[in-house]
Amino acid sequence: MSTVREPLRRERRTGTIERVETARDEREQLREEARYRRERLALYRARLYGGRAASQGKLRELQRASDGAAARFRRAEAKAPATRPPA
Repeated sequence: MSTVREPLRRERRTGTIERVETARDEREQLREEARYRRERLALYRARLYGGRAASQGKLRELQRASDGAAARFRRAEAKAPATRPPA
């Protein structure tokens, strides 16, 4: 007697909704990181212009971090599915 087993299927109706929410959360985290890096750079520039001891290397490091965070956020926004504004 031969029985054919069908593979287990794990269907979840909320799968798509969860993926959208996860993607939205990731974009929000990237947005916050970009803002944080931008603010850190602005504060360091103010410190540099204020005449306090500061290094150009640190300024370049903060600039790269800010640019990288902004680029990651832009890529995430470009990949995001178009959503309709609330009615």
